[in-house]
Amino acid sequence: MKILTTIKKVVDVELTINVEAGAIVEDGLQYVMNAWDENAVEATVQLKENNNAETTMVSIGGGEDNTKIIRRGFAMGIDNGIQIDDPTLTEADSSVFARVLQKVYEKEGYDLIITGKQAQDTDNGQTGIMLAEYLAIPCVSNVIAIEVLDDQHISVSRLGDNGTEIVALELPAVVTVTDSINEPRLPGMRGLMMAKKKKIDVMDLSALGTSFEEVGGTALKSEIVEFMKSETREAGQKFEGDAADITAKVVDLLVNEAKVL
Repeated sequence: MKILTTIKKVVDVELTINVEAGAIVEDGLQYVMNAWDENAVEATVQLKENNNAETTMVSIGGGEDNTKIIRRGFAMGIDNGIQIDDPTLTEADSSVFARVLQKVYEKEGYDLIITGKQAQDTDNGQTGIMLAEYLAIPCVSNVIAIEVLDDQHISVSRLGDNGTEIVALELPAVVTVTDSINEPRLPGMRGLMMAKKKKIDVMDLSALGTSFEEVGGTALKSEIVEFMKSETREAGQKFEGDAADITAKVVDLLVNEAKVL
C-alpha cells in the first residue's frame, strides 16, 4: 500500500497573534505543523508499522518553516517528503491546493490519501474533500479509526451526526482524520537526527507538469479579505461578604445595569 499524507505549515496558535490594519503582524510569529495533520502523520505511520505501507508526505509552500515540518514528519516515521515550492501559490485557496495535490497524486499514484480534518489557521476543512472530488475517488471525513481489510479495501470509523459510523471503502480513497484518531508521538532523538539527513523532493508547478492557470490560480473560489481582532470581554466583578448582601447586589446589577431582568 502506498499512502500520501498532506501536511501544512500554520501559525502556532498557542502564541499571541496580533492583528493590525486587517492583517496579521508577522513579527515574532512561529510556525508549526497543523495539529490535525500531526494526527494524519501518526495514522500513516501506524499503517506503515502494521501493514508495511510505503509512506510519503507533501507540503505546499517554500521556506525554512515548511522544511522543518517535513523533517518533523520524517522524525515521526514517514519515508518520503515532497515540498511544493512555487511563489505563485502564496495566495492560493483550498481549491488550488486541492488541484496541486491532484497533480502530486497523478505523478506517482497512491492507494490512500490521508489528510487532517482541517487546518487550524483557516478552519475550512475543504481541501481533502475537494481533492477526492477532483480525483473522482471515495472520501470519508471525520475519521477516528482506519483498518486495512486487504490490498484493495479499508474500513473506517467516522464521527457522524448520530454516533459512530463504519464505512467500507475501495481503494484508492481519501480520508480526513480528526484529533480523536490517535495521540501523535513525540519524535525521539535518533529520529530527529536521522530526519536531518533525509532528502526532500522539492519541486515547483512546472515539475508537476502543470501551471498556475491550470490549477485555478487565476480564478480563485475564495479569498481572505481581512483579519479582525476578536472581541474581548470586560473584566467581571467579584463580590465578597454575606450571601444575602451579595444576592441583592447581583440582582440590582442585573436589573439596572445589565437589564436582563
